Amino acid sequence: MELAYFNFFAKRAAFPRFKKKGNRDSFRYPDPKQIKLERENGRIFLPKLGWIRYRNSRLALGALRNVTVSSKGGKWFVSVLMRREVEQPLPHGPSTGIDVGIARFATLSDGTFLAPLNSFKKHEQRLAKYQRRMARKTKFSNNWKKAKGRVQRIHSSIANARNDFLHKATTQISKNHAMVCIEDLQVRNMSKSASGTLEAPGRKVAQKKGLNKAILDQGWGEFRRQLEYKTRWNGGEFVAVPAAYTSQTCPCCGHISRENRQTQALFACVSCGYENNADHVGAINVLAAGHAVLACGEPVQSGRSAKQEPAEATAQSIA
Repeated sequence: MELAYFNFFAKRAAFPRFKKKGNRDSFRYPDPKQIKLERENGRIFLPKLGWIRYRNSRLALGALRNVTVSSKGGKWFVSVLMRREVEQPLPHGPSTGIDVGIARFATLSDGTFLAPLNSFKKHEQRLAKYQRRMARKTKFSNNWKKAKGRVQRIHSSIANARNDFLHKATTQISKNHAMVCIEDLQVRNMSKSASGTLEAPGRKVAQKKGLNKAILDQGWGEFRRQLEYKTRWNGGEFVAVPAAYTSQTCPCCGHISRENRQTQALFACVSCGYENNADHVGAINVLAAGHAVLACGEPVQSGRSAKQEPAEATAQSIA
């Protein structure tokens, strides 16, 4: 605790938070000499607990450093930190730009796209039903604890489905592309409430609430975080570019106008008549901005020159 306060006053960490039962329950074994790991037999020896069987989610390679035991959604997990030397892989594949959205989760500059999972939306009604049941129970009673456990399991199921979807998507993209360009979106600002105050009430609050819920359900921030470290793991280049005007710039003539985005899905340039899916156009512009960042350090906001044709992209724990 003393070290936590020392780091806080040195502005190296946030204010220390005391552990509370039922909230991120976990503990760590920092001494590797007290731990025995039998990967072939699927069991681990922990001080004061003895031998415990576990299910391998992946192989633990290297020298054992420490072990963290945690509880989530009524299940216990053991995370093993290993240390080993790895060779820097060589990147392979084309470059790609990615535009994230609601109707299409991620659209690549080659025209392919990933459909959204909408994990929370699929379980929203069932979650609301059990939350109402929990609200009718006497707080901290045994029935209340049982109802709370059911709600927690639904939340855990939603999060697990979302994480599985994001890991599969980011792994596929990072392994098949040498350079990945993505919009530098400020998700926290984009998903702020529009309710306003009594003196200055917000406008279109219900529509903004639905948009915020959809953005958070997609997991844009986690998608970018995973994509960044996985691309660098695979030896590739990750570039985040400003999102301004990427959906309003014509990739053919470079004309920027709000009227170019006639509908949510259709892009039609009012200057040269170029038409395409709006998300695909955004991905092409993101890729062009990423090349500009690598070339001169500054992204271009005005698109390509008027003579240039529209270009397609040629571009783990143990549980």
